[in-house]
Formats: sequence, structure tokens, C-alpha cells
Amino acid sequence: MVVRLIYCVLFLYTCVVVYPMAWLLYTSMKTDREIFLNPFSLPELGDLQWVNFTNAWTKGHFGDYFFNSIVLTFATVAVSVLLAAMAAYALSRFRFPGARPVFFYFLAGLMIPLQLAIVPLFFQMKQMGLLNSRLGLLTAYTAFGMPFAIFILTGFFKSLPSSLHESALIDGCGELRAFWSVMLPLARPGLITVGIFSFLGTWNEFFMAFMFLSGEGSQRLRTLDRGQRELFVDTPHEGIGHVGSRRFPLALAVVFQPLGVGTIGFRMARDGVHALNDLHRAFANAGLGRQHDRVGAI
Repeated sequence: MVVRLIYCVLFLYTCVVVYPMAWLLYTSMKTDREIFLNPFSLPELGDLQWVNFTNAWTKGHFGDYFFNSIVLTFATVAVSVLLAAMAAYALSRFRFPGARPVFFYFLAGLMIPLQLAIVPLFFQMKQMGLLNSRLGLLTAYTAFGMPFAIFILTGFFKSLPSSLHESALIDGCGELRAFWSVMLPLARPGLITVGIFSFLGTWNEFFMAFMFLSGEGSQRLRTLDRGQRELFVDTPHEGIGHVGSRRFPLALAVVFQPLGVGTIGFRMARDGVHALNDLHRAFANAGLGRQHDRVGAI
């Protein structure tokens, strides 16, 4: 009896989770009139609006938005992980004056809200000519992602045995070769963890894209989140009475993003989920004491 009750609850929960996605899928094949008059009814099989997908990709510029999100996300992940790994390696393996203050200087970036820094950052990027450009948005994403990445990777590099680094130097490796060929591959769990967090944060980011890609000529440079806002808010709609509207249904705009995340991020999430168990070691080796012991339960 208890088992059947559990299965019933799980079945209801599955319906609650799956139905919105199914509704978005079949609603995207309706006309505007059908969406407003019969929002929850199934579309007629003989009148499926497959052209909505073509219009979304071309007239709605979803092809451009999707491409921009892909480029910015993977570029941010690559640049952030590489720069953070080099900085974390230097802070964790080398002893030099000011190493600890520099480490806390990076950590201070975690305490600065984006909303507090957005106004001076906007004017600074305007003076540098980085507004309405992929390079400017990439620079901002990388800068705001570095503190967390350095914090995590510093703990991972501290946890690696020093004997491996010393053995590489004895065998004739320089510091760069020892880092690239020995220490960096051993820190792969930490790199995957940072990559997943950076991927999800960049893919779903809206505020900076809205602030820095709002000028003239920036329409083809906007990301998916910024482009969806353009469709939902800025684009006027003909309304219910306009029969045979050439505009695609607004619900179609939501379909591409979850499908894209599921396709692109599935392998990263699968490979990196095991690395989350190592976060406890990273926190501990970063010198935060026992207050983060609960992280090991992830």
C-alpha cells in the first residue's frame, strides 16, 4: 500500500513537471488566434503550424541568438577555467609575499553584488568601446566568474601531493610544463566543477546582456535570454482578432532554450556530477575550517 502511494505521488509529480514542456511544444504549433482562444486545447492535426519554427529561427533571429549564446558560453568557460587555474596554481603552490592578501582580494569579488557595480562598469566599458560587442560581454562574464573559480581551484591544487610537483621538476620539467602536464590533469574534477557552474551561470545570464547589448546595431549580437525579452516585451503583437497572423506564437521562444541546455549540457553535467563530492576537500584546503563540513553531503 505504501509503495503504491509512493508511485502515485511520483506519477503526479512527473505530470506536473512534464506537462508544461508538452504544453509549450504543442502550443508552438498553433496560430496566434488559437493560442488566445483555446490555450489548453490540442492543435488540429491537419493544421499544424510547422512554419512557426522556421519563422522563429529566421524572422525571430533565434539562429543568431542561439549562436551568440553558444559562442559566449563556451568562450567564457574556456577563458575562466584557464585563467583561474593558473592563478589558483600560483596561489596554492608558491610562497611569495602577499600571496594570502591576493587570494582574499580575489575572494572579495564574491561579496560585490552585480547590481552595485553595473553603473560604473557600464561607463567604463563605454569609454573602452566595448558596449554592444561580444568581446565586452565576454570580458564581463570572465571577470565576474573568476573569484568563484579561483576559490574552488585553489582548494583542489592544495589537496594535490607536493611530491608529484617535485618529481616533475626533478625529471627536468619546468614550472609551466609541470603545471600543464602533471598538476592540471590531476585537478580535472575541480576543472569540471568550475566549468559546470560557469556554463550554467553564463547560459542563463540576462542582466549584463540586457545592459551591454541594448544599443543600435546590437540585435544580431544578443543572447537567448536577451532575445526572448525582445520577443516578449519589445515586439508588439497583433492580438486575437488578426486572423492569419504572420507572427509566430510567443510560446515557441521558450522551446529552444531548454532543448539547447539539455543537449549541450547533458554530457558536462553527467561527467561533472561526481566531482561535486570533492567540494568538501576544496573548501577545507582553502582554509575555511569546519564551517563547510556540510558540503561533503552533496
